[in-house]
Amino acid sequence: MKVLYAIQGTGNGHLTRAMEIVPLLKKRKKIALDVLVSGTENELKLPFDVKYKFNGLSFVFGKRGGVDFWNTYRKMHSLRLMNEIKSLPADKYDLIISDFEPVSAWAAQMAKKPCIGLSNQAATLHPLAPKPKKTDIFGKMLLQHYAPTTYNYGLHFKSLDQYVYTPIIRKQLRDMEVKNKGYYTVYLPSYSDERIIKFLKHYKDIDWVVFSKKSKKKYREKNIYVKPLDPQFFMECMAESSGILTNAGFGTTSEALFLKKKLLVVPMKSQYEQHCNAAMLKSMGVPVIKKLKKKNREKFKEWINDKSIVRVNYPNITDDILETIIENHAGKSLENTIAENAPYTIFQ
Repeated sequence: MKVLYAIQGTGNGHLTRAMEIVPLLKKRKKIALDVLVSGTENELKLPFDVKYKFNGLSFVFGKRGGVDFWNTYRKMHSLRLMNEIKSLPADKYDLIISDFEPVSAWAAQMAKKPCIGLSNQAATLHPLAPKPKKTDIFGKMLLQHYAPTTYNYGLHFKSLDQYVYTPIIRKQLRDMEVKNKGYYTVYLPSYSDERIIKFLKHYKDIDWVVFSKKSKKKYREKNIYVKPLDPQFFMECMAESSGILTNAGFGTTSEALFLKKKLLVVPMKSQYEQHCNAAMLKSMGVPVIKKLKKKNREKFKEWINDKSIVRVNYPNITDDILETIIENHAGKSLENTIAENAPYTIFQ
């Protein structure tokens, strides 16, 4: 059975999840696995072979808390994307699983093959998932059509139904020794170092370790330590910190909760799924601020002084999720795929 597992390569969260999923798919004797990665803006080196590497449709992080739409537009080549979609032989696969990856999703549509979504983005659109107060029609449409899938298995901060699971946490992090050395870990890739430092300098009694996507060298501004993003060192710092300040992406936030760390999130501007994630986290007791602004300093100080931690239970069920997807969809056509008790297919 030939299986294609396709990964969104913008950011690191999708790729860290793949580090758990790919070995579990490869260990199945009846599966011949190919891996596809599209997109940029990540720092991880993958410990497995990638058959298809595409530019895909990437978003470029900005410096003011959101996506840099101008540079995103500049790097967007619609003709190249269409050629990538056409070049992918989707019809030769018995099962296509997409983690919010557009080339595989659209290639499957063109080949009239089912494409199975396994992602946090799918879960944020679930009817039972909390939504931000302000409706973002464009953002919701982008999530629905960026990488359209036939059936969806979601990953969220808590389970919503039998097809929306708790996060996939990589084994490397599950096995880490958790400590509290008193400093705070910061990862805000949509902000410039200067904006982060300007906000954090008001909290002089705290040591801040800021991981930067912008700087290629480490430096120090009094009690603020800025370091280029190193995935391994970042994971170690998370495990040894008092708290974590980050955007509302799914990977770092779910790992922070698993490690039982204090967490505060700043959702990226114009990123609808991050605002959906923030709504879910807020409902669980995680504080959320919109921007690194003066008006949010008091709330930020309250978070620093607060000792409470949001408790979660994230069991290792990755193999069970994959087994469910394989049993329900492997080798089945659009007309012959499961119809009763199916995962959600249409978002309201």
